[in-house]
Amino acid sequence: MKIRVELDPACAEPEVVVRAARMTEEVGALLAQLQGGEEAAIAGWQNGRAALLEPGSIARFYASGAKVFACTASGEYAVKFRLYELEERLGEKGFVRISHSEIVRLKAVKEFDLSFAGTIRVIFRDGSASYVSRRYVGRIKQVLGI
Repeated sequence: MKIRVELDPACAEPEVVVRAARMTEEVGALLAQLQGGEEAAIAGWQNGRAALLEPGSIARFYASGAKVFACTASGEYAVKFRLYELEERLGEKGFVRISHSEIVRLKAVKEFDLSFAGTIRVIFRDGSASYVSRRYVGRIKQVLGI
């Protein structure tokens, strides 16, 4: 990607122009970053108390029963969003769906173990692990560029 800055004293406010041959993931991520501003906190409940969870502190979201939970270093919190809503809201903020019941933050992942036939094991920085379902293996490989 080339970046060029043009200074013009006649310009009243900054203007950003993105030129590309077609819309790619890189262009989409750049636009999201330019438009995004601050990440919106997500309300989570634990022991009858609500807490504001910053997306950068969440390692993963998973569904269990009829509830969705957010896993952070300080514990698990119930959230009021459904997984598809979280996927839409956080997809461009480094979160990716790995199964029907789980979304992970890529920066919370230590490594992806591809030695299992037909699936991928996700090992988190805290030592816990999860698995990419076969349905989402292609998407994960695309995200990882493999």
